[in-house]
Amino acid sequence: MNRTGSVIWSAWVVVLALERTEAAPSLPTVPCWQMWEQEFRSQKPLTADPWRDVTVRVRLTGPDGQQILTEAFWDGGAVWRVRWMPDRPGIWAFETECSDASDAGLHGLRGQFVCGRPVNRTIWDRHGAIRVAGTGWHFVHADGTPFFWLADTAWNGALKSSDEEWDLYLRTRAEQGFNAVQWVATHWRAAPTGDREGRLAFTTSETGRIMVQPEFFQRLDRRARAVAEAGLLNVPVMLWALKPTDPGRYLPLEDAIRLARYMRARWQGWPVAWLLGGDGHYGGTNAPRWRTIGRAVFGDGRSGPVSLHPCGQSWVASEFGGEAWYSFVGYQSGHGDSASTLEWIVRGPPASEWSRGPARPIVDLEPAYEHHLAYQSRTPITPWMTRRAILWGLLTHPPAGFTYGGHGVWGWDDGSGPPVDHPNSGTPLPWPQALRMPGAEQVRHIRAFFESLPFWTLRPAPNLLVEQPGEKDVRRWVAAASTPSGDRIVLYTPIAQPIRLQRTRVNRIVRADWTDPRTGQRHPLQVGAELELRPGADEDALVLIECESSAGVQGLPP
Repeated sequence: MNRTGSVIWSAWVVVLALERTEAAPSLPTVPCWQMWEQEFRSQKPLTADPWRDVTVRVRLTGPDGQQILTEAFWDGGAVWRVRWMPDRPGIWAFETECSDASDAGLHGLRGQFVCGRPVNRTIWDRHGAIRVAGTGWHFVHADGTPFFWLADTAWNGALKSSDEEWDLYLRTRAEQGFNAVQWVATHWRAAPTGDREGRLAFTTSETGRIMVQPEFFQRLDRRARAVAEAGLLNVPVMLWALKPTDPGRYLPLEDAIRLARYMRARWQGWPVAWLLGGDGHYGGTNAPRWRTIGRAVFGDGRSGPVSLHPCGQSWVASEFGGEAWYSFVGYQSGHGDSASTLEWIVRGPPASEWSRGPARPIVDLEPAYEHHLAYQSRTPITPWMTRRAILWGLLTHPPAGFTYGGHGVWGWDDGSGPPVDHPNSGTPLPWPQALRMPGAEQVRHIRAFFESLPFWTLRPAPNLLVEQPGEKDVRRWVAAASTPSGDRIVLYTPIAQPIRLQRTRVNRIVRADWTDPRTGQRHPLQVGAELELRPGADEDALVLIECESSAGVQGLPP
């Protein structure tokens, strides 16, 4: 059955199931793919550390009889809550299990609710949350609709914004075509004093034990809810891990696990993808720690895609390829502009290692930030440099999407000086102005280009080129990809230059055009007798060639 047929069949299943549950009007109803939330109140005196001392789990039974065990979280005082996103229509039942079985307010409570008809406010209502596709190389919604990742690094945004500022940010990014937001969920190196009000995610006692601060997370709940209601994906970084002062580095293993599980319980009711660690060194002797955390937090595989955000130009897929919880590969191509930096993008692990190990979506979670000072030249990174890193990445491994970053936005800066703990990155524009930098307005065209074709079928095909212009000068590197049948070829050239294709590797060309990634405008492209292309761009260009289909392009991996 093709994807369209499976979606139609799923829709009929929803309708039939709902007809069977209309007879239970007295039960609370939650639309399919919306958050279900239930509050419980302890009937016993609180301990000094209820977050650590009391565990509440909730056993959910779906309409098909499948059981799910999830955690509730302490929300201050005597309150515990459970949040979940029901994805199957019908009657759901729940029962609580508390570590203190004598607490009648938390243990042995039972109830039911109805998962009802989906509403139609956001893309989540229409298609559901995201997961990894069956082929492994890209993301899809719950109903099978492809999802092309276009995230923004708003690292400090959720922490430092007011409600009104966050709403402005989300409206702007949604208008610009973004569909995901990466944000930091605790205090970290660029926000060592915590959130806008100076609250920390947790405090540390004299004995060294940490205790979570619910007020800090209640404020982030409003941010996460606003992201989902704007039709964007929440991508929280749970444990930033670059410096010794970051929680991912200094927290004892038990506390790191407990804190991450707490965040998962709070936000799993919204569409979410998780970055377990941020900017860390996860390989070598550090790998066992992160494997242990990942298994303890996400071992059941029921809370959306999970990855790690590593430090610049490191590749950790080989360390975690055998981990079931590690469901997509994230990397950071970084903010340099030296030849070695560019070589890493086009010839390094993202380009050379992607086909080894299990198939997983691959996403550059932090390419060159627009207007950030480049590490080597010390000049501001231009929109062209940002586009170049993004498009090279998309075509040197199977494309699943990409992340953009704007200097000034990620730090939520006021323009008075460099971001906290980043003195060499340059003074950015104030964040409201940085929101509208040219590169941020242009990335929608890249998303539109890839969504106009079955992007999930593309695979790198460097052998289509007669010669690689980037062999002598990496700044001229042409990235090439093709479908296995050869019916579509996509090329990216960072500068105006001729491109020659191998005649024996290209099927009969039916149509060719090139797209200006700054504007999204498409232009017809003439292909010479020797299969030479000359896109008429004055900067970079995306080329799309449509050919007759065949059994496959020679040498192209499946």
